[in-house]
Order: sequence, then C-alpha cells, then structure tokens
Amino acid sequence: MGWWRRSSLRARLTLIATAGLAAGLALGGTVLALALAASLRHALDAGAAQTAGDVAALVDAGTLSDPIPVAGAQLVQVVDPRDRVRAASLGTDRLVPLTRPDELARVRSGQRLVVSGERAGIDGPLWVTGRAAGRPGDPVTVLVAVPAEDAVRSVRVLRTVLLIAFPLLLAGLAVLAWRMIGLTLRPVEALRAGAEEITGTGRAGRLPVADAQDEIHRLAVTLNDMLGRLEGARARQRAFVADAAHELRSPLASMRTELEVAQRLAGRDRGGDTDWPKLAGDLLVDVERLSRLVDDLLLLARADDEPVPPRRLAEVDLTALAAQVAAGHGAARVPVEAAPGAGSGAAATVSVPGETEALRRILDNLVDNAVRHARSRVRVEVGLDGGESALVTVTDDGPGIPAADAERVFERFTRLDDARSRDVGGTGLGLAIVAELVRRHGGSVRLRDADPGLRVEVRLPRARPAGPAD
Repeated sequence: MGWWRRSSLRARLTLIATAGLAAGLALGGTVLALALAASLRHALDAGAAQTAGDVAALVDAGTLSDPIPVAGAQLVQVVDPRDRVRAASLGTDRLVPLTRPDELARVRSGQRLVVSGERAGIDGPLWVTGRAAGRPGDPVTVLVAVPAEDAVRSVRVLRTVLLIAFPLLLAGLAVLAWRMIGLTLRPVEALRAGAEEITGTGRAGRLPVADAQDEIHRLAVTLNDMLGRLEGARARQRAFVADAAHELRSPLASMRTELEVAQRLAGRDRGGDTDWPKLAGDLLVDVERLSRLVDDLLLLARADDEPVPPRRLAEVDLTALAAQVAAGHGAARVPVEAAPGAGSGAAATVSVPGETEALRRILDNLVDNAVRHARSRVRVEVGLDGGESALVTVTDDGPGIPAADAERVFERFTRLDDARSRDVGGTGLGLAIVAELVRRHGGSVRLRDADPGLRVEVRLPRARPAGPAD
C-alpha cells in the first residue's frame, strides 16, 4: 500500500469516489436487470395463465374446437391422463406433448417450467404453464407454452448496454469528481502556499480565509489564531531576551569599569593607591546582582517547561511560612511583621497544598518589593477567604501603584520607577515570578489600594488544583 500513501489526497479521494460510484452503478445495473427479467417473466406468466384459463373454460363447457384458437405466438395442447394430445393450436405438435412425462406431472401439480424451444421447432426457451380441466370422469391438462426468446433478448440487450455505458459513465463521473475535488481542495492549497510563504520569509502573516463557512474556513481561522499566538510568543521572547541582555549588561559594564580603573591605578603606581577590599566589595555586589538575575531567569524558564500544577505537592503551613519570611527580613530598612486573620475568616493555622520553596519564593518576592517602597512598615497577613481559599496579603505604606499599571507590573522586566538606581531596585522579575508561581498553584494575585500604600492579595486553593498532572 505504499503507492496509496505516496499518492496525493486529491487522487485518493477521486479513487475512493470512483470506487463508490462503480459499486453503486454495478449494484444499480444488477437490480435493473433483475427487475426487467422479473417483469418480463411476470408478463409471460400472466399471458400464459390467461390463455390456460380460457382454454380450460372451453373444455369444461364442451365447446373446445380443434385446432385451438389462440392469439400471438402461444402454443397450446390439451393432454389426457395417458399423455395423448387431444387438441392443439396451429403450429403445435399434435402427437407428442411439449413436456416429457416427468415434466408433465410437475406441470399438473402447478409448477411452471422452462423447456427448450427445439421441441416446438423454434429458437430460445419456452415458458410452460399448465391447468387442469375436463369432467371428473375425463380429466385433461391444458398446456400453454410461451416463447421467451424476446424476453431473454431484452435482458441480454440491457446487460450489453449497461456493460458499455457504465464504464463510459464511470469515466465521466471520475473526471467530474477529479475536477470537483480539486475545486474543493483549492482553499487547502491556498493555506499550504500561505504557510510556505510565511515560513520561507520568516515574517508575520496570516493564511487566506475562504468565504464559505465550512470546515476549511474554521481551520483557516484556527490556524490564524495559532499564528497570532505564536507571533505574540515570539515577540515576548525577543523582548525577554533583549531585556535580559540589557539587565546583564549593566552589572557587567560596572564590573568592567571598576576592573579597568583598578588596572590603570595598579599599572601607574604598582597598586599603591588601589583599595582592593573596596573593589572586592563593589565587585561582589555586582556579582550578587548577576546571580539573582540568572536565578530569576532560570526559575521562569523552568516554570514555563514544568507541568501545571506541579507534581510535588505537600501540605504547607502558610502561617508558619509567613512568620519565617518576616523573621528573615529582620534587618530590612523597615520593620516587617506577620499576623494571622486576613480575609473573611480566621484560623490559627492555614495550610495549602503546594511546593514549600515556591510558596516561600512568593512571600519573599512580595516582601522584598514592599520593603523597597514602604515608608515605615510592611505587614504580612495569612487567613481564609470564604473557607475554600487561603488569603495572603502583603501591605506597605508606600506611594502605591496607579490603577492603569496594576496588571503591567506582573510582566517581566517591568519597572514603574525608571529614575531609581538599579542597584536599589530589583531586576523587574520579582512580581512576574510571583504571578507565575501563583498560577502554577491554581491561585490568583491582584493589587489593591491600601490608602495609603499598596496591598497585594494572593489567593491559593486549599484543595489540590486539577491539571495535566492528574
């Protein structure tokens, strides 16, 4: 079946359609021939039965003449129980019955026979019908034979016509099917050509959409939606790579500048004026910035590849985890306090299924972001939201965020304060990491105005989220 796989879809569809048409035509021709033969046989039967009835009536009335008057080419004999011919129609043997003794017994029992026409000196078969007649003491059998050559010839002619006409008709229908399938597949070819052009040029584009509201139209619309999402993903990837390169360039440029200055000083006075401990400290700050940026990029890359939700789920005590994170920021520039009771419900301990390190990273990033912008304090609260979700809020009394930027801050490498020092600010990935990790745990995150300040609300389901891992 290799030729079948190598052939085009148009050829395969045409072959299937032609095979179906051939089967249909063959079945139709067979039914037509059988129907014609049955119809002719019924006509012969009816004519012979009518003649036999008329002759039997003459015998019963005692008015039968010899020769027997009949119409058409029918052959009639009246045979007694001793197989002698008592009367016959013109052109019929008056000595030998048309049927043999065994056949005559079958005819007397009501059967219909087909015998050779040579017995009557004619071509073709004879359709023989019999009927009992006469008085009880003198029974006879009326035999009526009808030549069936015309009926046989008619069926033969029909079969010949069908055998000649059907291949020609099938060839014409195959050509028509080839053309119609080609017209039907033309939108598919247009889709292929459009896809080849898009992949060949590498530019963004859209596939042609057919006017007909059919499956191909829906396929083109779906493919265009997919191309739009792929183009958006490529644009985000290019922006991400560009932003990452820009973020990596700053600490590298700073480190290079410091090393070049130290190299010049060392070359001029053999290192006498170079403050090596200070240089090492400055370089360590830049290295830490690079390390944080690389760690954040790796975390986001792994989050994009891993299944949602994560497979390694365990019950995590959010209340205790929030207290640990707050205690870890004891040396921050503003105090960070953890308190239970956020949301509509309160509980001494709030636990959720999740990854401990991922949930810790969520709290760490939120607290780091709040500490950078808070004026005097940061508050972390853990509670229940309606009993089905855990609610974690991180509130600061800083300047807040405009409502128009409430969603944009969760995008990667987003900074709203472009004037601040990059040494003080973050990498622009902290809230993006929060949003990704919260999404992986089946939760949601949003910003609210705390008047003054900003409150970040994270809702996490208390039951394991459903997803591909299940």
